[in-house]
Amino acid sequence: MAKAVSHLRELRQTAGISQRELARLIGQDSSNVSFWERTGRLPRSELLAPIAKALGVTVQELLGQPRDKRVATPAGKLGSAFQQAQRLPRRQQEKLAEFVRVFIAQHSTPGNAA
Repeated sequence: MAKAVSHLRELRQTAGISQRELARLIGQDSSNVSFWERTGRLPRSELLAPIAKALGVTVQELLGQPRDKRVATPAGKLGSAFQQAQRLPRRQQEKLAEFVRVFIAQHSTPGNAA
């Protein structure tokens, strides 16, 4: 069971969200998220899809199955922002992409240039 405990916590931390934020996103109390992480018990089946969406993973990945290696997408707040950006008109997407490129260039350390 310890693997399941660390798995949910690991996915949540990778997504960059707190237990409280995950709970808010899925309409649950943060004590439920804490319980699932501590005990390794799975939430009710109807919560699996909302949890997976909030974490930016598939339900299969949430359940511990490996992710297909075809497409890597960001999770958490960044993933949500990218999903919203994909719905923008092409011209606005291009402006956003240019802004991100400039931002990264300005905030990159010399050894980590993108």
